[in-house]
Amino acid sequence: MMKLPAWYRTPTCQVVLVGITCFAAPGMYQAVSNLGAGGTQNVTLSDTANGVHYGMFAISGLVSGGICNLLGPPRTLFLGTLGYALYLGSLWCFQTQGTQWFVIFAGAIQGITAALLWSAQGEVMMSYPLEKDKGKMFGIFWAIFQFGTFIGSVIALAINIRSGKLTAVSTSTYIAFLAIILCGVVSSFLILPPNKVIRGDGTLVKLQAASSLGVEIRGMLNLFTDWRMLCLLPMFFASNNFYAYQGAINSAKFDGPTRALNGTLEATGAIIGALLIGYIVLDGRWFGRRNRGYLGLAVVTSLTIIVWAVGLSWQVDFTRADSKPTNLINYRHSNYKGKGGLFFFYYFTDSFYQALAYWTMSALTNDPFTLARYAGYYKAIQSAGAAGSFGMDAVKTPFLNEILGSWILTLISFPLAFLVIHSIKETNYNDEQMVYVSDLKADQCEDVEQTGNGMNEKASIAAGSG
Repeated sequence: MMKLPAWYRTPTCQVVLVGITCFAAPGMYQAVSNLGAGGTQNVTLSDTANGVHYGMFAISGLVSGGICNLLGPPRTLFLGTLGYALYLGSLWCFQTQGTQWFVIFAGAIQGITAALLWSAQGEVMMSYPLEKDKGKMFGIFWAIFQFGTFIGSVIALAINIRSGKLTAVSTSTYIAFLAIILCGVVSSFLILPPNKVIRGDGTLVKLQAASSLGVEIRGMLNLFTDWRMLCLLPMFFASNNFYAYQGAINSAKFDGPTRALNGTLEATGAIIGALLIGYIVLDGRWFGRRNRGYLGLAVVTSLTIIVWAVGLSWQVDFTRADSKPTNLINYRHSNYKGKGGLFFFYYFTDSFYQALAYWTMSALTNDPFTLARYAGYYKAIQSAGAAGSFGMDAVKTPFLNEILGSWILTLISFPLAFLVIHSIKETNYNDEQMVYVSDLKADQCEDVEQTGNGMNEKASIAAGSG
């Protein structure tokens, strides 16, 4: 068997590779979603497909963590990317053939596969790094993932801006997106399972490559009796609830080129926000781990109040009835002033919110199998909230009701998140068995012996503190 380079087996490399996969697959999906109505200009069809997508996502997410633990992250990620390719293909087909049923069907399939992808992604991002690096790893992953959205939006902007009058996304845009997604399908094979990843302190992420069915069934049932997961449920539910409103506003108020520009600004805000909270707030060296959690919660709460208050101040000036194809805003118009900045800060704040949710889960344990279940549970609840919001938008719920509902949900989640952060220990290394590569027997981890780093001592597995 070929020896793997030491750098390839590091958590940072694996998080980057997962980021590249998500850059190519969900990143492109997010890019086309940010164009408003999936770029189709048919808001009802887009909302229906997204509602079905998130409904299937919610159901599948409850078991996707267990499936990931049985199959391993590489296979799970591969299966997860396929649905994104199918969905982009269905949008392309709708633009050329008008097949609405295919878009809805593809949305359902994508919901199932997306649950698998995000469970595997959560396992890698939350469990592979050392405790002191988990905020940074989120920042790196989210920046790479959102860079996919950024590139996708730039592609759409470059293709569509020449006419300045486009309302629906062109066929060439979908072809470009689909080509990038197929690269993500291939890159999923580069991810390593937890028993092949070595942290900076010399510990394996996990000695076992996979779990068992009985363990996974018990583990998934335990999620619904864990008070911490129940307290985080409102936070999870609210975390994607606002996407339907923001996408609907982008589609209703702006023309095609400006929607692409707004998507670029959204991705830029998400990238900058993720790096700031990951490196400076959640992994800063000035405070202990629990206090960093408190600081993160305070920052997220403040940003949510300020940014959404600005959004509300604009929303009260118009209704759905005021949104007509004849008065769409172009980025050259004087009334566009400040609107791009709002979309930037919507996603800047979103990255802070997502970072805090992931960091809080990852601070509860370092076990990859447990964190895969947490990630699946998180995405299931998150998708249930998103399905409800897209359902509301599909039946033409007033924009004012949508923004107030999303804002109130986020505010409700913060006090309960505080209780969970208050329970976080300064380290979990003292409570969890850490497997050191230097303590492994030669026949227990053959892959470790093949790194060529001299870690071949034939000692017994020992527990130790990281």
